[in-house]
This record gives sequence, structure tokens and C-alpha cells, in this order.
Amino acid sequence: MSRLVVVSNRVAPIQEGKQSSGGLAVAVHDALSEIGGVWFGWSGETYASGSSKVKTETKGKITYATMPLARRDYDAFYKGYANATLWPLFHYRMELVDYHRRYVVGYRRVNEEFAGRLAPMLQPDDLVWVHDYHLIPLGRDLRMMGHRNRIGFFLHIPFPPPDLLTTCSDHAFLVQSMCAYDLIGFQTENDVENFLSYIRKVAGGTVGRGGRFEAYGEKSRACAFPIGIYPDRLAEQAAASADARQTKRLLRSLTGKDLIVGVDRLDYSKGLDRRFDAYETLLETAPSLRGHVTFMQIAPPSRSDVQSYREIREVLEGKAGHINGRFAEFDWVPLRYLNKSFQREQLTGFFRTARVGFVTPLRDGMNLVAKEYVACQDPEDPGVLVLSQFAGAAAELDGAVTVNPYDTEYVAEGLQRALSMTIEERRSRWASMMSVLRTNDLGAWRRNFLRALRSR
Repeated sequence: MSRLVVVSNRVAPIQEGKQSSGGLAVAVHDALSEIGGVWFGWSGETYASGSSKVKTETKGKITYATMPLARRDYDAFYKGYANATLWPLFHYRMELVDYHRRYVVGYRRVNEEFAGRLAPMLQPDDLVWVHDYHLIPLGRDLRMMGHRNRIGFFLHIPFPPPDLLTTCSDHAFLVQSMCAYDLIGFQTENDVENFLSYIRKVAGGTVGRGGRFEAYGEKSRACAFPIGIYPDRLAEQAAASADARQTKRLLRSLTGKDLIVGVDRLDYSKGLDRRFDAYETLLETAPSLRGHVTFMQIAPPSRSDVQSYREIREVLEGKAGHINGRFAEFDWVPLRYLNKSFQREQLTGFFRTARVGFVTPLRDGMNLVAKEYVACQDPEDPGVLVLSQFAGAAAELDGAVTVNPYDTEYVAEGLQRALSMTIEERRSRWASMMSVLRTNDLGAWRRNFLRALRSR
């Protein structure tokens, strides 16, 4: 069997037998452990001057190959084009897009450097799997260097409709680069349709059956491969964590109150400010819940060196203080806002404790927290997932209470419905979602993608 070569912005080796916090890391590790191959990407380190070298380390069947970035490339490629331009663009937040030509130059330069460093490591029959928006041009760069390997690309975040994408001056370059891949994977059918709509309407290409298309002189295929989790592993961990010290501390602090929990990276795409507004609306419109429910929002800091993220933190701190100042009593604080990280074992215990999982991003490629919350529930007394209709997970989790995160009153009503739901309905909804999670787990995701890439 040919080797698998995985390329991602960051290489994240995980310890054997331990669940990683990232679904990508787990899936890549499992695939490489089974097939054997190379995981290539950025080491997470930067340097001020001079040249970089690729460092390799082999563990079992996996060779980890990493390289640092020049500081100027980190600023232009990572902070700039990837996270200040593409991230808001692909999440439909045009008002937040920060576009500069130097960002574009840095983005292309880093992708060319990645391709140049990877190229000597490739064998003719290697299967190459490139991940996410940081590395869209990488396949094109490898093709220009003469490589004819089967190369697939998976986009972990949403793909915007043509009218939004064309607001970026480099839209044609981005899509043309994607067409160099043999297979392009997206999280949802909506993302596939947005991409194929661009192919038809803007690129002037043709689209056939099964996502096959021709554009820019290339033939390729676009399909949805919704990423999953390993639900039974998480269920076992959550059951074990129910008796953990931190979980018991949480239960004691709640003194019988129902818990609503949210766990999100601190990012404007997660809609946390609107989520706080919806919770405030719940307390306004359902006064009987005051003193009987607590909302705990965990939001680890993210990209703290980017101004827009610092602003989010300030807004949330202000809203949390406002809500607690307005509704708190001497024996009850309605909102616990925790701007810190927790271990996976702790989070699974928190999820199992919570009556409601509150997951309302304004736009999300998938959102694995929603799936993790479901997997962590007690089958005999499961909680309820309140989920944004704009999360990719909404297409699969039909047992969730689906809400529009832009309508705070509607979200508040969804919370109230979840808190008052009968145990029979909760069990039925949970069983339906758990069945989907088991069928479309993380292993199925990577097997389905690689099978499609091999048969392309």
C-alpha cells in the first residue's frame, strides 16, 4: 500500500492511548499509524533571520516533519492572510476582513516554501492529503513542480457563496488552486454547493454528477465528508469523569441548579456576545428560572495578538458583569464566564453534568463540541443540545433544539424548551443523535475521504 503524506498548518503529535483535543490530530494519527507515512507542517516556531531546516522524527510508522516560519511570514501568512483575511471571509464576516497585498505575497511565499521542502520527500505513489485554508495553493504548487501524485484537500471551515467570495481580490486564484486537487472535501453539502456554484457562475466551468466538475483546464471532484468524533470513547471517558474531583466540585457549587454549558474558542464566529444576550433574555422572560439555572461559558483565549480578538474578550467581560450585576443574588451567580482552558477529562465531566449544551456559532464548518456534548450524556438522563442552524453539525444532529443565533428571543425560547423537556423526549432525541455519531464517526470520515481519493 502506498504511503500517506498529510500536510497541515500545524503538526500535532499525540501520545499513544490519549485522546487529543483536536479531531484532525486524532484522525491523522490513526490513519498514519495504520498506513504509514509522513505528517508535514509548521513546527509552531518562528525565527528572526537566516534560513530554516526541516526537522524529522520517526515514531513507529509515522515520520513527523516540521519547519519553522520566518517572523515576517508568520505575520503575513498566519496572522495576516490566513486569519485576518480568509478566516472572516469564509465565515461570512466581510466587515472584519483585513486585506493587504503583503499578506497575499506572504501567503503564496509560505505555500511555495512548504511545497519546495515537501517535494524531495515525496515518492511517486504517495497519497497526499492537504488540510485547511492555510494551504489552499499547496497542491497547485506541487503540480507546478511536476508532481502527479493523487492529492486531496479538505476544508475544515465553511466555504462562502460566490457573491461573498468574489469580494476578495484573489478569489480566482484561490478557486483555481483548489481545482489542482484530485478531490476537494467539505464539511457539508451546502459548502459543496457554494463551491460548485462558483465553478458554474464565475469560473464558467461545467458540473456533472457526483460533484465532478471541469474548470480552469482541470477535472476534479467536490464532495461533503462531515468530520466526526469517536463517541463511544468519549462516553466512556465522561462516565469515568462523573466521579472525578472537579466534576463533584462543580455539582456541589450548583446546589441542585440546572447547568447550561458552552465551550468555545474565543472567536467572533462563535457568536458568544449574542449567546450572552440570549441568556439575559431568558432570565428576563422566564423569571421563574432565576436562582434555578446557571450558565457556565468556557472560552479559552485565542489569537490574543490579533486586535479583533482582544475586543471580543472585552465585550464578553462587560456583558458577563452586566448580567451578573443585574440578576445575581447573595446565593446565586447566573453566569460563570471562564476565560481559560480545561483538560479534556474535565470537560467531559462538565458536559455530562449539564442539562443543556449551548452551541450557537454564527457560522461554523462543523463544530465538534456539539457532537462531544451529545456523546458525553448519561443515556438514562441525557441533557439537551441547543444548536445553531448555521453550524455544520446541524445537518446531522436532528435531535437538537435548532435555533437562529441572530434572534435572541428565539434562542431564549429554545433554552426554555430544553430546560423543560420531558425525560422521554430527551432520551429519544439523544438516541437519534448518538446513532448518527456512531455511524459517521471520525474513522468513517477519514476512511471515506481516502477511499474517494484513491478511486478518483
